[in-house]
Amino acid sequence: MKNIFFILTVTFFVSSIGLYGQNQTVNRELGHTNQNKFKQMYDEFATPNMYRTASGAPGSAYYQQQADYKMDIELDDKNKKLSGKETITYTNNSPDDLEFLWVQLDQNMRSKKSKTPLIQPNGVDAAEPPSSFVGKYLGEPFDGGFNITAVKDAAGKSLEYTINGTMMRVEMPKDLVSGGKFVFSIDWWYNINNHVDKRGRSGYEEFEDGNRAYVIAQFYPRMAVYNDVEGWQNHQFWGRGEFALPFGDFDVNITVPADHVLDATGVLVNRKEVFTKDMMDRYEKAKKSYDKPVIIVSEKEAKAKEKTFATDKKTWKLKAKNVRDFGFATSRRFIWDMMAVKIGNRDVMAVSMYPKEGNPLWEDWSTKVVASTLKSYSRMTFDYPYHKAISVHAKNQGMEYPMICWNYGRPDKKGKFSDRTKFGMMSVIIHEVGHNFFPMIVNSDERQWTWMDEGLNTFVQYVAEQDFGEWYPEAVAPAKKYPSRRGPAQKIVPYMSGDQSFISPIMSQSNNIYQFGANAYAKPATGLNILRETVMGRDLFDYSFRTYSQRWMFKHPTPEDFFRTMEDASAVDLDWFWRGWFYTTDYTDIGVKGVKKYVVSKEPNQRAKEFAAARNAKVEDFGALVYMVEEGSSEYETIKKNGNIIDNSTTLKEYLMDNFSIEERKILKNPKYFYEVTFEKPGGLVMPLIVEYTYEDGTSETITYPAEIWRKNDRSVRRAIASDKVISKIVVDPNLETADIDTSNNSWPQSTQVNKFDRFKNKVKGQ
Repeated sequence: MKNIFFILTVTFFVSSIGLYGQNQTVNRELGHTNQNKFKQMYDEFATPNMYRTASGAPGSAYYQQQADYKMDIELDDKNKKLSGKETITYTNNSPDDLEFLWVQLDQNMRSKKSKTPLIQPNGVDAAEPPSSFVGKYLGEPFDGGFNITAVKDAAGKSLEYTINGTMMRVEMPKDLVSGGKFVFSIDWWYNINNHVDKRGRSGYEEFEDGNRAYVIAQFYPRMAVYNDVEGWQNHQFWGRGEFALPFGDFDVNITVPADHVLDATGVLVNRKEVFTKDMMDRYEKAKKSYDKPVIIVSEKEAKAKEKTFATDKKTWKLKAKNVRDFGFATSRRFIWDMMAVKIGNRDVMAVSMYPKEGNPLWEDWSTKVVASTLKSYSRMTFDYPYHKAISVHAKNQGMEYPMICWNYGRPDKKGKFSDRTKFGMMSVIIHEVGHNFFPMIVNSDERQWTWMDEGLNTFVQYVAEQDFGEWYPEAVAPAKKYPSRRGPAQKIVPYMSGDQSFISPIMSQSNNIYQFGANAYAKPATGLNILRETVMGRDLFDYSFRTYSQRWMFKHPTPEDFFRTMEDASAVDLDWFWRGWFYTTDYTDIGVKGVKKYVVSKEPNQRAKEFAAARNAKVEDFGALVYMVEEGSSEYETIKKNGNIIDNSTTLKEYLMDNFSIEERKILKNPKYFYEVTFEKPGGLVMPLIVEYTYEDGTSETITYPAEIWRKNDRSVRRAIASDKVISKIVVDPNLETADIDTSNNSWPQSTQVNKFDRFKNKVKGQ
């Protein structure tokens, strides 16, 4: 049999050469570039270099800058104002001499001079909520933004500086040479925004009793990133694309009203000065409690301070090493609890702070969710390296900083809450605590590539949510499974099948994205889940994902570093996946186009005769051949009348015996039925072809054909199947693993699709 296929191939090849050698007039189409979806991504990727290697790892010359901060911060609770003095020590680890420095002034987005409101189209709507109407037509601009009162060098001499929107260029007396340090200071203040009414990632919530809970971040002028990819990352902050920041050490003193409690990024170094004796005793107990949180400040104690409004001050001192940012939360109304969680060979404190409005939901679950999240993320990436992780309750918020994050989820005034509220709170805590890993440690550029932190984080969030459901079954009863909103492939179908006018590739700059949540969070997370569950398998994927995480922890990766590492650590060529899922808006649509059943004929079929005639030969010239004819065709009927159809497997085996060696005869199968299945791919996205074959006796098997099956024909492929049982049903993607947007073509025989209106009519009729 092997010789037959060799002869056919050679004959066709020789014949083709003969045809092309003739001087004939041929209608030719224009040539084209390589559009194959499996071509390597050399055009899209930057050339590897000494900074970033082709494997996706940091190169031998990789560098990153360092920015260390010493700050004295004071909160004016009465006037809702924050002021600070900071000294920055900037170390130039790059090979370049720097002419100037760029500092981020993110609060300037709230200045009266901000251009941010002017980049948003906002026509007249037919109807709007009152708050939206007031904001658009009647509201006065908030008087926010930094007020810079001094910029000086280490000797106290004023430095020239230029403010351009949310960026400030600082002029140095001379260039900062490679390996050098420059020390300078900035004094500033700004009015704190109400993050509930005025929105924002940071600010205060004011309660009916006049008290406030502050969640404060982006509160100090912060150094921009300088790197090998684009030099200074000094893109303006328009409000959506988040932050790119260098790592450094922080020494921060924060002065607040004396009756406040406060927690923040870093180690609290004067705990005994700011804690009461009872708080210290409870803290020591919490450090040894691994199964449930210990209350540090109770609801009763917090309520007792609601009307005090202390006028004296207290300073909380914190130090943090190798973090990219700093955030803090403070209020006299905060309840505070903690518990320990074992990560590797270390104990980490899981912490929650919340006003009474968060109870009973927060006291029951917040800190347990923090602890569970740290365990799940550490398993998927690296052991959490910091000593604590804090979840702070803030209405309508979901935002992250090193070691601390703000999270929503509030019961009603009677303390009642729905499952939607409960799981919403749990999910946002998992997500924001997870951001400690991406991008607080694996420090991608959020201003450019939102998906590198939000998408990767949402993917691990899905894993952590499912872990939480297993570890705390009482939290998900009676459903028994955590109701994740994002992750499984079928959940992205509505977005993928939507109006292409409002869909952008994942690889779009943050401010240019349509449908932000679906594009930057859900689609990349779903893609990674498909890679893990369907394309690569968990073992290969998890190993590669950990490799990426560990290679780039405390460094600045790019998308290419991620793509290359995933392939480098797995030996799986994924260029087809990155190109389709991340660089295009293609969608998945794969189905069964047709099924034909064949039988073996002793008599040459028409196709064989035509093949031979086209080469001025006879069928007999090709030696022994096995002929296949489609059952039910006119040709089949003719050959059957001639008695040359072999439809018995025993007879077939006997018929073929003379063409095989003794060894080959021993391993021959004994199929009774032959099929040709044609699969189609109307959608542009390449995916593995997952097919469930069901047989007449009720048994079934699922075969996954690798995505490479489409490498030479991007529209349709055929598969020949020999079976000892009749195939009664074929289903493509039976478990909805590939985000197929149209399942009407996924089955053979084709199932009847009933639209929503008809289903409604049938329900009304009782059918």
